Amino acid sequence: MTSPSARGVGVGLRSPHYGFVLGRRPAVPWFEAVSENFMGLRGGQGGRPLEVLERVRADYPVALHGVSLNVGSADPLNKDYLKRLRALVERIDPWAVSDHLCWTGVGGENLHDLLPLPYTEEALKHVAGRLKRVQDAVGRRFLVENVSSYLTFGHSKLSEWEFLTAVARESGCGVLLDVNNVYVSAVNHGYDPKLYLDGVPTELVGQMHLAGYSETADLLIDTHDHPVTQPVWDLYEYALKRFGPVPTLIEWDEDIPEFPRLEAEARKAQRFMDRHAQQTAVAA
Repeated sequence: MTSPSARGVGVGLRSPHYGFVLGRRPAVPWFEAVSENFMGLRGGQGGRPLEVLERVRADYPVALHGVSLNVGSADPLNKDYLKRLRALVERIDPWAVSDHLCWTGVGGENLHDLLPLPYTEEALKHVAGRLKRVQDAVGRRFLVENVSSYLTFGHSKLSEWEFLTAVARESGCGVLLDVNNVYVSAVNHGYDPKLYLDGVPTELVGQMHLAGYSETADLLIDTHDHPVTQPVWDLYEYALKRFGPVPTLIEWDEDIPEFPRLEAEARKAQRFMDRHAQQTAVAA
């Protein structure tokens, strides 16, 4: 199986939509699957979810996106997890493999959250070295995603975008730039999100994410349970001008709507991308 390149705006493959996707074969350019949902238990048996993914992969490019690599933790890398991820990668042949630049647990406990790192030289060396080993173990170049954050570390020496860039360069990874996460963190911490985008080298960005957030009295929370908001659309338009028509995903993981509603959100993002392409052509 040869992994095709993804173009345009894809959507996440979620279990409520399995029947619709297999029965209707909707006209979306690609799907992203959460790696852990298809890796199975020891021995690599993924059951019906893996069967669904293989059937989808027969008709569409697929990206694999993990949520528990735990690359920022002080715990040893999970060799069994990496073995099962490699088996899934070899079976599905995704066009991209990614996970988050964060930690998700310590002492063998999974906290089921994407927790931020201190932006220090020590953390940079630790994470970059582990990402090199991850890529060797899985046999693929990784994309690492920026996460939303709600606090900062007083001893951080780098900005988040400087840290993300340095980790990618040191490890050889690319960047999965989550535009929603950039906006959420920027509002929470009081900086201009465009400074973040301007600080990430264009050649590193291999994919982008869009999603919706929730608001509290004090914070924006990255919940993936709403449509993309207008400020994030505006920032996405800015990102397209900087990075070009990078393959983009609509994430919607809670209060998941019917597939046509998700598909409509993807078409809206595609219109932004198409408009950028037209403007670029006119300028050229």
